[in-house]
Amino acid sequence: MSDAPLVLGIETSCDETGIGIVRGSTLLADAVASSIEEHARFGGVVPEVASRAHLQAMVPTIERACADAGVGLSDVDALAVTSGPGLTGALLVGVAAAKALAIALGKPLYGVNHLAAHVAVDVLEHGPLPEPTIALLVSGGHSSLLLVADVSDDVRSLGATLDDAAGEAFDKVARLLGLPFPGGPHIDRQARSGDPRAIGFPRGLTGQRDDERHRYDFSFSGLKTAVARWVEAREASGEAVPVTDVAASFQEAVVDVLTRKAVLACREHGVGHLLIGGGVAANSRLRSLAAQRCADAAIELRVPRPGLCTDNGAMVAALGAQLLARGRPPSALDLPADSSMPVTLVRA
Repeated sequence: MSDAPLVLGIETSCDETGIGIVRGSTLLADAVASSIEEHARFGGVVPEVASRAHLQAMVPTIERACADAGVGLSDVDALAVTSGPGLTGALLVGVAAAKALAIALGKPLYGVNHLAAHVAVDVLEHGPLPEPTIALLVSGGHSSLLLVADVSDDVRSLGATLDDAAGEAFDKVARLLGLPFPGGPHIDRQARSGDPRAIGFPRGLTGQRDDERHRYDFSFSGLKTAVARWVEAREASGEAVPVTDVAASFQEAVVDVLTRKAVLACREHGVGHLLIGGGVAANSRLRSLAAQRCADAAIELRVPRPGLCTDNGAMVAALGAQLLARGRPPSALDLPADSSMPVTLVRA
């Protein structure tokens, strides 16, 4: 697709400054500058620190992406930027940079939804997205089940977290177990040596009453509290906490609920494809259990490689390219940074 438009994407919704460059559905560059080490000592992302890090990283990361792709800014046909949801200050840095480039280069600008971009990125690895597709998006701030009829225009919410998102629960449980931030990779690593059946932690919103009211919703706050109480009781009795077993049992409770509800959504909506995206999609147990349950239900599973699951500019460029290819009009240059942008709004 050498004649396809060249799109540069900018992602600054949280702690990664991501710049991606795609031509059509071909990824040319995916440059990321992370400030995670600056947040680790606080045990979580600090918005002001993230915003300053984006300011410092923006220009060098754009330059690195252009060098990796072998293109100049003047070659770009359109720009895309995450305009929400995310941290307000962090989003503002990316949106301001994208507006400046759009004006300077005289190119169209697409303000896109961060969550829809997590869906669109799979096009770069597995080709055109089947429509409709059920998408399970799981990250530090979001746990959502979506019906994607058209990733450029028609994304419907089936369910979402009512409290803690899956990634947030991983971080909090990791802290309880004395593991570093971010917790997801460390829980995953510890769980490989543990017994997922050692402790019967609860599965939130899976009871009969919950099926009626919250069929596709998630809740991980109760699970996090159950882990905290179990660890506290163990410590109070003077016994050592079996970190690997706690990690494995907690992780199993999370991925059991996520995959169970995702497969249920596919069955009940007559959709034969499931896509899993977001940072938690890099979790090895989530990927393996989803593969097993999708195979049993004759559902085709699509999960991007781990590097494309976490926040990155490639996903933003991918969605921008989809919008451009389908003739969607660009955003106005006064587009806002919307920290609470609803998932049903694909573009600003």
